[in-house]
Amino acid sequence: MNRVKNKTVVSNTKIFGVTYVINIIYKYVKLPKLNIEGKTINIVLPNKYKKIENKEILDILLKKMYDSIAEKELETIMEKVRLTLKFAPEDYQITRIDKTLGKCYMNRIVINPDIVKYRKEIIEYVIFHEFCHLKFKRHNKKFYDMIEEYIPNHEYYAYEVAGMQY
Repeated sequence: MNRVKNKTVVSNTKIFGVTYVINIIYKYVKLPKLNIEGKTINIVLPNKYKKIENKEILDILLKKMYDSIAEKELETIMEKVRLTLKFAPEDYQITRIDKTLGKCYMNRIVINPDIVKYRKEIIEYVIFHEFCHLKFKRHNKKFYDMIEEYIPNHEYYAYEVAGMQY
């Protein structure tokens, strides 16, 4: 039996720059489920979770959702940047980094899966930025000349992610 027991609008979140409403729905189910319908993310929780702090469960489910989206989407963006620049890192990794969207070190790029909250243009800019660090470790004139060549409006994108490291 899948009767709806309770429905609560909890908050909003973003995917590729689009704001989604998050609904928490309690049902007679065994495991939490997450599905996206239009601009709504429905999170179905077992009734037994009513007594537990929803924020913890919500955070875990949203992180899993961002991880899944990042796994699927970042490969395509990394390949697009690689084909444009005609070079690539030795490896890249998708992992959570506190207050950081991307990082380049030792010919390796690390991307925070939470980057999928931003528009795809912003994601491409951050990944492009990290690729440029493969050639130029510091933010010097050559570094910015390279970015300017491929992303003339990079200052606009940098402004949108101000406060985050990359």
